[in-house]
Amino acid sequence: MKNSKKLLSLTLAGAMSLGLLAGCSGGGSNTPAETGSGSASGGSTFDLRVSIASEPATIDPAKNSTVDGAIMVQHMFEGLMKWDNSGEPIDGARGVYNAELVPGQAAAEPEKVVNEDGTVTYTFTLRDDLKWSDGEPLTANDFVYSWQRLADPSTAADYCYMIDMVKGYAEINTGTPTGEKDEEGNDIMEHADPSTLGVSAPDDHTFVVELTYDCPYFLEVCAFPATLPVRQDVVAANPDGWTHEVDTYLSNGAYTLTEWSHNSRIVMAKNQHYYGVDELGPDTITFQLMDDGTATLSAYNSGDLDYIQNVPVDEIPSLLASGELNIVDYIGTYYVSYNVEDPAFSDPRVRKAFTLAINSKYIVDNVSQAGEVPATGFVPAGVYDADQAGDDFRTVGGDYWTAPLTDEQYQANVAEAQQLMADAGYPNGEGFPVVVYTYNNDPNHEAVAQALQQQWQTALGVTVTLENADWSVFLEDRKQGNYMVARNGWIADYNDPCSFLDMWYTDGGNNDAQYSNPEYDAMIDAAKATSDPAERMEYFHQAEDILFNEDWVLGPIYFYTQKYMLKENIDNIYYTPLGYFFFTHATKTEA
Repeated sequence: MKNSKKLLSLTLAGAMSLGLLAGCSGGGSNTPAETGSGSASGGSTFDLRVSIASEPATIDPAKNSTVDGAIMVQHMFEGLMKWDNSGEPIDGARGVYNAELVPGQAAAEPEKVVNEDGTVTYTFTLRDDLKWSDGEPLTANDFVYSWQRLADPSTAADYCYMIDMVKGYAEINTGTPTGEKDEEGNDIMEHADPSTLGVSAPDDHTFVVELTYDCPYFLEVCAFPATLPVRQDVVAANPDGWTHEVDTYLSNGAYTLTEWSHNSRIVMAKNQHYYGVDELGPDTITFQLMDDGTATLSAYNSGDLDYIQNVPVDEIPSLLASGELNIVDYIGTYYVSYNVEDPAFSDPRVRKAFTLAINSKYIVDNVSQAGEVPATGFVPAGVYDADQAGDDFRTVGGDYWTAPLTDEQYQANVAEAQQLMADAGYPNGEGFPVVVYTYNNDPNHEAVAQALQQQWQTALGVTVTLENADWSVFLEDRKQGNYMVARNGWIADYNDPCSFLDMWYTDGGNNDAQYSNPEYDAMIDAAKATSDPAERMEYFHQAEDILFNEDWVLGPIYFYTQKYMLKENIDNIYYTPLGYFFFTHATKTEA
């Protein structure tokens, strides 16, 4: 179990994702569902109505890459492991409890064997009588299929690398050079068949995974959305459209999809074939798909929503003061991505200059205003280092630049940034192309964009224009490198620096910067090849050194906190600082 109290730098003194969140925000303004709700114990229907983001890009577990999508998916699918309520209240967070990692579809913790050659074998025994939402049996072969599908490059899953510790993954997904070149001079790769992945099902209730090394966060991977099981016959019948229809969206988790009114709402009902159905709380959970903070707060205040995350920036101080807005720990970093293949940002000196010209203190104090911490690196506070009981990775790694806590410090950063621009051939910004900063539709992201626009123009003498797009369009453009500078953010998938650093690996599915450095790749490879905690962390620190001391691939702004509002009569929600809220066991009393 993670100890959220250890996330010292992210907790408010005295006391976001999806509103200002990493991979998530966006969508349209909609009218909340007109669904009755009441006390579950009184016999009336308990429909919990929440808003975390707009229309998800996908609800395919393997293809999702956002936190909002992950929250929805984890209510309808369950992995070998799962996050559950620890019963421990989060300090200063009303109605919300710490989550802990426990067996899910597995009947108990897996048997782990470390072999003489350093490889590891995990054996999971599944619960008896597991079923899909249509009542069909779920077996270990469903996990075999799902993990093979994730590794298969034809699936094009951004998170395929989550199982890169499994034997055979590299040969399947990356491939082996054939010795021949394509027309552009790139190696032609031969890919092994997905059936060669190191997963097997000796019988219907046993799932075996073979790892190339002793991965310390593997059990968290077994709860991660990309590794959740999907039904082979359904996916094979309609690979691109099976998630679009209620009848074909078969799941194995606590809830099942009953309605998807696009750009309006997603409704889930209790899965009557789920082994723990009798312990579930809400009869239905309605996710209102909204991105307008003003409309969201209005719906909450009128009683149409029970839980929200996105509120207008100018309302945050008063909502915090009244105690209506809650803040919890969140292991993540809000940053800007520089497209290193864009000619204007191909020079590391330019990228460093733009990073130093960001007044992060001003942004957290006057724009985001939810207790965020100015960033001085990419891996945030709260991520374990080698000694999990000692200092965290950020403390050990130190600062790559001075957080501008005073005007004097910021002006010193600006002076260095101006010199870097001059050295790169753009004194006072002369001759530098017009910068286009792209962000997804959301008032909070727009406010940050406007602050960045003013800071860059004033400090560097460049011209900056702002461009926004709907969430799904924005995601695809950023992924394909169709941008110059773009809003970005990253939330930990598991508590380890690898979750932040392996994304910049050459051709990585989440490498939106289009970055490639063989030396950096070598550090990540070395970290993944050893099970020695101190050695692993040293390689990761060297990798982060390359990101900033040499290449300045991104411009971190702040380390996240997570904000939310919850009605007084709702209780028993649980949360992990990875950003996941779980509403499956929520309770409601008469207001």
